[in-house]
Amino acid sequence: MARLGVAEERVKVPDGVQLELRGDEVAVSAKGTTLRRVLRHPRVSMALEGRELRVRSELPTRREKALVGTFAAHVRNMIQGVTTGFTYKMKIVYAHFPMKASVKGSEFVIENFLGEKAPRRTPIFGDTQVTVQGDQVVVTGPDVEHVGQTAASIERLTKIRGFDPRVFQDGIYITSKGEEA
Repeated sequence: MARLGVAEERVKVPDGVQLELRGDEVAVSAKGTTLRRVLRHPRVSMALEGRELRVRSELPTRREKALVGTFAAHVRNMIQGVTTGFTYKMKIVYAHFPMKASVKGSEFVIENFLGEKAPRRTPIFGDTQVTVQGDQVVVTGPDVEHVGQTAASIERLTKIRGFDPRVFQDGIYITSKGEEA
């Protein structure tokens, strides 16, 4: 297995965004929002050079080349999260029983799903905000992983078991993903 060259990616830090590097921890802050993440690997190094973060690995293997790109992508997502944020839009669909979706504290609650008496609940992760507007559910926040996991948990909460999914299409489904408007 030959190891040749250097794997390197550079991430530009836009104006108005502060990026701090303390050992393996990367902190990105802007507009009063701060995201922190530990990115650690013994053969991948990060250095802050002016308004640019350099992610580098000397004589990398295939996995280390992939990690260089992954670390750079995480930092880009953090920068996008503190500047514009992330939004997932979801649609409430029901044909048989009108379900009621609401946010109670740090939980998303669905009542009367397929006529069930017990409400279904799922947690809302991190600094994510969930709003219900008619048949739309909007999930927003600065951390793409928390926003995506919250939306996936809500979608999975209405997974139907024991019924024909071609007939019973009731549920809450992700319709679009992207930046906050």
